[in-house]
Amino acid sequence: MSIHPTALVSEKATLGEGSTVGPYALIEEGVVVGKSCVIASHAILRKGTVLGDSVTVDSFAVISGVPQSIGFDQTIESGVVIGAGTTIREGCTINRSTTAGENTVVGNECFLMAQSHVAHDCKLANQVILANNVMIAGHVVIGEKCFVGGGAGIHQFCRIGAYAMVAGNASVTADVPPYVMTADRSVAHGLNMVGLRRGGFDKRDITDLKRCYRAVFFGGGNLKRKAAEAAREHEFGTTSTGSRFLSFFEAGKRGFVQSSTDSND
Repeated sequence: MSIHPTALVSEKATLGEGSTVGPYALIEEGVVVGKSCVIASHAILRKGTVLGDSVTVDSFAVISGVPQSIGFDQTIESGVVIGAGTTIREGCTINRSTTAGENTVVGNECFLMAQSHVAHDCKLANQVILANNVMIAGHVVIGEKCFVGGGAGIHQFCRIGAYAMVAGNASVTADVPPYVMTADRSVAHGLNMVGLRRGGFDKRDITDLKRCYRAVFFGGGNLKRKAAEAAREHEFGTTSTGSRFLSFFEAGKRGFVQSSTDSND
């Protein structure tokens, strides 16, 4: 373990074997840093931060800062949990939960690029990538292996399903189903075919997903009702992948992204 002499590390913080702390970094009391972590110069880990093993926090990032919520009681004890192998680049901010005893969560092997923001009570699954300047509001849930393009903004309480892709500068104000590409202002542009192929999905999965996507998004109407109708038909959701797509529409508070004319054939 290596701690630069100018770093301010509380005696009540816990640092794992093989971790390094750079010049002028600040680690407050109660912080837990796993093994082989790298805390760069001027990084700030506030009370309530828990890092898994092999996490990198770059310069000027602030983890477990006070939620940007008007009227928040700062005496509430809450925190941020970062999974193993995650990289948090320079200037990122991840706010702690607004609920006592709860955490904002970033999963394993995520990559948060420079200046991205994750607000209070968000839940990011494993291997999520946020490009530069992504803005995620409170209580957002993002599934595994999602990619969010630079400058995109996600409205509070939205859900982004697994393997979804959000385009750069998109404005997402509704739920994005798994495996779907979204751009502009909450517009669905077909399936994330690149992500599906990279994820090892086979032809049967993709064929089923295409049928499910058409059944829900083509022809207008209430998406939640159409997904439920499709789920009752034997020709849709024949794979676990297609079933996951259809079941996503059963929940949510924000409605769903609306279709473009792109059929993604």
